[in-house]
Amino acid sequence: MITIRKGVDRGHANHGWLDTHHTFSFANYYHPDHMGYRALRVINEDRINPGAGFPTHPHESMEIITYVLEGSLAHKDSTGGGGVIAPGLVQYMSAGSGVTHSEYNASDVDPLHLYQIWLLPKERGGAPRYEERKVADTVNGALTLIASPDGRDGSFAIRQDAALYAAKVKEGETLSHAFADGRYGWLQVAKGGVEIGGLMMQAGDGAKIAEEESVSFRALADSEILLFDLP
Repeated sequence: MITIRKGVDRGHANHGWLDTHHTFSFANYYHPDHMGYRALRVINEDRINPGAGFPTHPHESMEIITYVLEGSLAHKDSTGGGGVIAPGLVQYMSAGSGVTHSEYNASDVDPLHLYQIWLLPKERGGAPRYEERKVADTVNGALTLIASPDGRDGSFAIRQDAALYAAKVKEGETLSHAFADGRYGWLQVAKGGVEIGGLMMQAGDGAKIAEEESVSFRALADSEILLFDLP
């Protein structure tokens, strides 16, 4: 079964410096039918003005992945981790027993467009950690593994039995993914549009995938997608 969560139906807030859409309940947006999906708790699409951002704030027991679409993100945290994340470089922070961090648009001129993803860990606590991974050379035309429980294929080793893939797909190209028994999926269209199971999706749309042995999606335009394989 494939169920579309339309981007226009997401929670939305415009704070002036931040224009954000929430796929699941977050901050002041609450919807009892959209509290997350399986281990996936947050998918926020953020547009941040030049020079603006989130001052230092805490997190605990959350697996956080940041995927930049346009612009550059300056990150600094209490683990000593930090750097500037641009398209083609993905950021992972495991909050563990507790971490503080700040995130700002690294440019005083250009806007920043990103997706921030939170996954619930299998267990609370643990030492916080920070990593970056370059994916610019592998996401074109293929599902590239970004995160997994065992760190296979050079992915982030996260504290949850979940996998995240990313791909850039040219118009007309088709990609497929098989799910093991008892697994679920979520497809998020970051750019462009795709057709999956006869359903049309555009940028901002998500799709809940349940009781499917495999899925195939065809790009309706040059597209960028995130695919989650979930317990």
